[in-house]
Amino acid sequence: MSEDHCAPTTAPVIPRGAISIALAGNPNVGKTTLFNALTGMSAKVSNYPGITVERRTGVVTLPIGPGELHDLPGTYSLNARSHEEQIAFDAIVGLNGEKAPDVIVVCLDATQLARSVYLLMQIRELGARVVGALTMVDEAGTSAPDARALGTLLGCEVVAVTARTKRGISDLLAAIDRCARTQRAPVWSWTPSTTLRTHLDAIRTVMPSGWTTARRYGVALDAKAEDALLLWALTCIDNNPHDGDELQHVPPDVRAAVVAREFTLDEEAILARWAWLDREIPKLGTAQPDRSLTEKIDRVLLHRALGFGVFTGVMALLFMALFTGAAPLMDGIAFTFKAFGNAIHGVLGDGIFTDFLVDGVIAGVGSVLVFLPQILMLFLFLGFLEDCGYLARVAYLMDRVMRSMNLHGKAFVPMLFGFACAVPAISATRTMERRRDRLLTMMVVPMMTCSARLPVYTLIIAALIPGSRLTQAGLMVGMYAFSVTTSLVAAWVMSKTVKPLKAKRLPFIIELPPYRFPRLPDVLRMMWGKSSMFLREAGTVILACSIALWALLYFPRDLPKGSPDYQALIAAAPDRDTKDQLSATENAAHLEASFGGRLGHAIEPVIEPLGFDWKIGVGLIGAFAAREVFVSTLGIVYAVGGGDDDDKQVELLRTKLHDAKHADGKRAYSPLVGLSLMVFFALAMQCMSTLAVVRRESGGLRWPIFLFTYMTILAYVTSFIVYQGGRLLGFG
Repeated sequence: MSEDHCAPTTAPVIPRGAISIALAGNPNVGKTTLFNALTGMSAKVSNYPGITVERRTGVVTLPIGPGELHDLPGTYSLNARSHEEQIAFDAIVGLNGEKAPDVIVVCLDATQLARSVYLLMQIRELGARVVGALTMVDEAGTSAPDARALGTLLGCEVVAVTARTKRGISDLLAAIDRCARTQRAPVWSWTPSTTLRTHLDAIRTVMPSGWTTARRYGVALDAKAEDALLLWALTCIDNNPHDGDELQHVPPDVRAAVVAREFTLDEEAILARWAWLDREIPKLGTAQPDRSLTEKIDRVLLHRALGFGVFTGVMALLFMALFTGAAPLMDGIAFTFKAFGNAIHGVLGDGIFTDFLVDGVIAGVGSVLVFLPQILMLFLFLGFLEDCGYLARVAYLMDRVMRSMNLHGKAFVPMLFGFACAVPAISATRTMERRRDRLLTMMVVPMMTCSARLPVYTLIIAALIPGSRLTQAGLMVGMYAFSVTTSLVAAWVMSKTVKPLKAKRLPFIIELPPYRFPRLPDVLRMMWGKSSMFLREAGTVILACSIALWALLYFPRDLPKGSPDYQALIAAAPDRDTKDQLSATENAAHLEASFGGRLGHAIEPVIEPLGFDWKIGVGLIGAFAAREVFVSTLGIVYAVGGGDDDDKQVELLRTKLHDAKHADGKRAYSPLVGLSLMVFFALAMQCMSTLAVVRRESGGLRWPIFLFTYMTILAYVTSFIVYQGGRLLGFG
């Protein structure tokens, strides 16, 4: 075991420009900080093809030439129980289209050495070239192991680094350079039993050609390297009927051969490795670092009562900051784009191109950028919470509550932020490691009562719901409670019925790192990287949808001014001499004659059982741009417009909705219709921005389509029950 496999040999030198380096390690071991220190500002953030997991790459300069560094998802082992672990494994081994890296740098936490070394042992068994980066040495203090002695024990170079100050970075780059020139060789610290060897040989008969070391590394290695890959298949599948989609790339023949093995395999390999670690690591003379301060703080933050109290206070503070702190910036962005659009309109004058530019393009860009303050603030908060170690405590604390609905503990934070806006809330699901947990949370976050629903609720309650202020306020609170209840129930139902979300709940294991001061540059870099990705990917979809929706509600523009519809609307104007009112009346006529207006008439028979007419139908179509657009769209339908006093226009709209009558003189919108409409808005997927972000985070159209479909059906059925049930009870 003392042989140094990363010492220079006569092996062929890797060609310049072709060095591929992977950075692996457990979560919370300083891997991201080390990546930033190695790459500087050259890092590029993207996604793995078709999935939501981030892929960070950067360029490093080695004596042998340039190197491309890949930051792999954090993982405790190579036993792929999650999508992220599968990605890390594919990248380390060179499977499923990934190129096996020339060198793998494994971060070893000096404060949790044995657990970090376990991952390195698995990687060495595969025959990879490995360099150890001993991190957290500043936190470990005198308890940190000697890097040279550790390297001798592990059989590879180990370099102590402090990434925050860039101490040891040059030594690490030199070690990577030396390791890239060495021969590959599998290193096992334990010997499989005869029984396990029999099972490995049985799987070997169906091993795909792409799994051979000659295919992955370009050179045939000792059979132990392939044995490690076969052992991975055995321990990952392990007769588990609920693998979800994490192991979808495992060839069917291998899966069938593994399932046929009726043998418990995890224990032998795991216990053998840990036996070696328990025997060898203490020889380094390391001691557990002093974490007394962390333990004292945890006595409060993880307490069943006090912990929830602190958590409530922190989340309330962050929620208010996200909900109200970003409001002035969002209003400023909206005002800027509106003023810019008015200026453009004043220069170009009336016309289709002007309307397209102002109401389609400029308004569409504004609808994207208006989310940016919330996105930036959200990731700033999450970055600080995660970097200081508190976010892990939140997940542990809330898991006691969320597990009853088959949700992950970390799902609570995105759901809480969903009260402000679903767009940044869905982006916050990235804090969850498992794809199944992220998807399930994405499917229920849009049900939370976001700020965009408030103008709709306020309009409906004021216009259609009778009673005192206290009664109306109680109904508003009830809508919030309704959204929380339905989201939790929906999560439970989907976790039991939707196959990709039915994967069995894994044991809740989470690293509770020591508390530390967040490093602002790293937090800001993460904040901007994720926010800019939102602008690039989700923003383009939102802009395209905005333009398409504008066209739907704008064309055709050939409404004859002598048509009965137009004349009827003109005749209904309270003051024909008011220019603004005439303009509003004309806009209402155009809207009714537009494709969107015609669609509203077309869907009227479908929504009539809910108590809605074609005017509400047009409002629902317009609300797809953003829920609050429902109010302005209804304002156009009812010819409420003109002037800059928005409050006055909303008040006039409330009056018109309250006084609206059918042809038979019966009131058009009763309190029951108002309740039905609020229930529909609470459950329907009326937000293209949310769908765009779900598409981005899930990596395709499958989940946005599912989300839109199930929420629309749920909203329709529930609203139908409310309205028709109310009528049967005599409330119609």
